[in-house]
Amino acid sequence: MTYLLAGDLGGTKMLLRLVKAESPDRSEFEYLYNSQEYPGLVAIAQEFLAAARTKLGSKIKVQTACLAIAGAVIDRASYLPNLDWHINADQLQQELKIPHIKLINDFAAVGYGIAQLPPADLYTIQAGHVQPDAPKAVIGAGTGLGEALLIHNGTEYQVIPTEGGHTDFAARSIQEFEFVQYLCRQQQIDRISNDRVISGRGIVAIYQYLRDTSNLSENPEIASVVRLWESQTEKLADPAALISAMAIAKTDSLAQSTMQMFISAYGAEAGNLALKILPYGGLYIAGGIAAKNLSLLTDGTFVTAFNHKGRISDLLGKIPVQVILNPQVGLLGAAAQAANLHKMYAM
Repeated sequence: MTYLLAGDLGGTKMLLRLVKAESPDRSEFEYLYNSQEYPGLVAIAQEFLAAARTKLGSKIKVQTACLAIAGAVIDRASYLPNLDWHINADQLQQELKIPHIKLINDFAAVGYGIAQLPPADLYTIQAGHVQPDAPKAVIGAGTGLGEALLIHNGTEYQVIPTEGGHTDFAARSIQEFEFVQYLCRQQQIDRISNDRVISGRGIVAIYQYLRDTSNLSENPEIASVVRLWESQTEKLADPAALISAMAIAKTDSLAQSTMQMFISAYGAEAGNLALKILPYGGLYIAGGIAAKNLSLLTDGTFVTAFNHKGRISDLLGKIPVQVILNPQVGLLGAAAQAANLHKMYAM
């Protein structure tokens, strides 16, 4: 039996899925891995394929694969800064014995996955006015910050991956200027990117800043997790999830202030991206942080920051903004691209 392999590799986790060419939107077998527990992608893929053969039968043949990578893909290769992995498609084809493998940026995969989503997987936070065939944009915070553009070529949308998450963080207030200075001193660096602020680690950084500079008291439960995180070289603890959970529950003022500052910065950067492409086809918010913090994203903080662009704020108010609720949108995009690749080589 011939299968296609789709994968979504982030900074912390990797989801692999086998699909059939005639139904790439339906999973036949899948498994989620903690990517930081493995020396590289080959080890994960080999373990997955062995498990798949046990489950589905030893005669499985994988003809094509598309793997979404949380990094720039250049000349069929990619480097993942959050894992310190180098991945090469030609090498993967040899080691995994898969004839055709394509690497795409993880946010390119999200862009391709949008077309596979039913309306129930999208939550509108700004209705705007959709213009057919107009540009679209995707932004998403998780382990890092990803951004991509979608341009209609007259027939379909072409996804253009970017490394926009690594652009300079633009402070908009005295508090944010002081936060940038704090972060530079704390991390001993001289430049702050959006990726360092609008991400899971950014939530922790904002929390640390407010903890150290404000009069807000610290919750003992969060404090113990943050102290553990600060003491770990490999950062295995995840205070961001606890901080956001307490902010949602409105049980901790420091957590609430942290998330409000984070969501405002998130909305401002989404607005910056929108100004550069004017995505009247829609701006989509992806990534695990958005879906898990929907109540915080819809309290007005995000949209206010998104639209707060001075004399041209009215332009942004017309842009549809939706949150992607399906955490597997990138995998859907990778599977769709694997199916396209299979069709191309089957001709």
